[in-house]
Amino acid sequence: MLRRYLAKRLVVAIPSLLIASLIVFTLPRLIPGDVVAMMLEEKAYAKDLEELRAKLGLDRPIYVQYFEWLGRAVAGDLGESLWTRRPVLEEIGQRLPITLELALLSLVVGILIAVPIGVIAAARQDTVQDYTFRSAAILGLSVPGFWLATLVIVLPAIWWGWRPLTGYVEIGKDVVGHITQMLLPAVILGIAFAAAMMRLTRGMLLEVLRQDYVRTAWSKGLRERVIILKHGLRNAIIPVITYIGTQLPQVIGGTVVIETIFGLPGMSRFLFDAINQRDYPVIQGVNLVVVSFIVAINLVVDALYAVLDPRIRY
Repeated sequence: MLRRYLAKRLVVAIPSLLIASLIVFTLPRLIPGDVVAMMLEEKAYAKDLEELRAKLGLDRPIYVQYFEWLGRAVAGDLGESLWTRRPVLEEIGQRLPITLELALLSLVVGILIAVPIGVIAAARQDTVQDYTFRSAAILGLSVPGFWLATLVIVLPAIWWGWRPLTGYVEIGKDVVGHITQMLLPAVILGIAFAAAMMRLTRGMLLEVLRQDYVRTAWSKGLRERVIILKHGLRNAIIPVITYIGTQLPQVIGGTVVIETIFGLPGMSRFLFDAINQRDYPVIQGVNLVVVSFIVAINLVVDALYAVLDPRIRY
């Protein structure tokens, strides 16, 4: 039954990928500006523009370009950068691990902060602890990540003459330096994520704790820890898992500013530079990889649904 359920979800994901591929191919071409004119600057003549456009394959009908690009993408070829002439897949392969590491670390930080605090706030409803945690969550949602990142860099440099590492430190060369460099931006990214998830965890757990089967568990004299963690949290965590899956694209999007501030050569900065240069193959390739990754995450979330609550399989 579980395999059949996952197979159905996989079949549904295929049209989503096709629609997403059409969007990521079309939208970059709606950005104002001509990449050919930008490459040749203002000194080019009309003949030069047409020759370069034909050389890059941009003179053909857009639907022809789309189907050719889609066919190559299915085969694992995302084309070449219009500016550097390097394979897009190779460029992404160098930068994707950095962005994924930063995003996953921020998710881990957020989960480690949010779930325990949300459980404590729900178990101690309307106490000083609950009000303190809820106020901290509101503060975490209100503080922009780029502003916090700027303060983390500027204020310690002014007060103590210390600043975080800038420029990327490879893990193979310096493990401690790499972890230290990635941890601070991951914490900054994870704060807002943790604040929203803490509020959701608290609210869902409070709703579950009011159910009849939980009252029955209390009447049997079970310990509070068993009731909250075994009977309450397992059912309350399903919406939280949904939230984690839906927030992953926003976390990846938030890495654009963080990578720029901390000097990390991730995929988000690569995409930002490609948009400024109107580098269509890079924009298309990066977005397609991100969309595919998000679809895969949603499949994993659906699988966790079926494991945590077998009724979902039916």
